[in-house]
Parts: sequence; C-alpha cells; structure tokens
Amino acid sequence: MPVVLFVHLTWTTFRRMPMIGATEARFLGRFLPAEARRHRTTIIAVGLVRDHVHVLLRLPGRFDLPRLVQGLKGASARLANADQRISRGGLRWANGYHVRSVSPRNLPAAVDYVHRQGDRHPDRAIQSIPGLKPH
Repeated sequence: MPVVLFVHLTWTTFRRMPMIGATEARFLGRFLPAEARRHRTTIIAVGLVRDHVHVLLRLPGRFDLPRLVQGLKGASARLANADQRISRGGLRWANGYHVRSVSPRNLPAAVDYVHRQGDRHPDRAIQSIPGLKPH
C-alpha cells in the first residue's frame, strides 16, 4: 500500500511585518510549487496574507522536512531579495515554522481553510493577486 501524507505548513514574515504584497504573492505563487516539485512534493493549496504563508502539501513516503522548508523559505527570500522587481522592500522570514498532519478525509476542509486566509485575516489580506491560482 502506498504511503500518502498530507501536511499543512505555515510560516511568518520577520516580526510579522507586512512584507507580502501582490508582487511577492505572484512570485511565491510561481516559486513555491516549483520548489516543492524539486523536493518531490506537491503543493495542493497556497494561502497568502501580508505577514504569513499557508501551504498544503502532499508528501512522498520518504522526505526531509527541514530541507524542504529550507528550500521553500530560504530560496524564496533569497530570490525575491535579489530581484527588486519582485520585492522592493525585501522579503524576510521569521525563524521556524509550524507543520501539522492532515487526514485525507479532512483534506477538502483544509484546502478551503488555506484558500480563505484573506477572509480570515481581512486586515492583512493582499488586495490583488492576479495570476495566483489555486493548485
């Protein structure tokens, strides 16, 4: 029987500062799925607000979670900060992350939760994220 693991991964910006705008969100919407594929994982959903990121992932039976998170967080900040067209003010992540397993039965509710972050945090919602598609 194949092993299928789903996790809900979250992380915040440095000092919860509002560093994610529409440009950063478009970049993250392209970058995060590509980086996840590099680690043989699949992003099911992405939810972004100005000060934190939610990612719902399908993981393979064998994976290195710290290395995956390092790729998603570290590489995204490095690339965004190297290109001022992506982030003029800079993108910096806080130390650490939170990960929680999700049962296959609860996957639809988790996808909805991740996609509705702007509704859950209207004061931190990103007003316009053209090009960011649900995965």
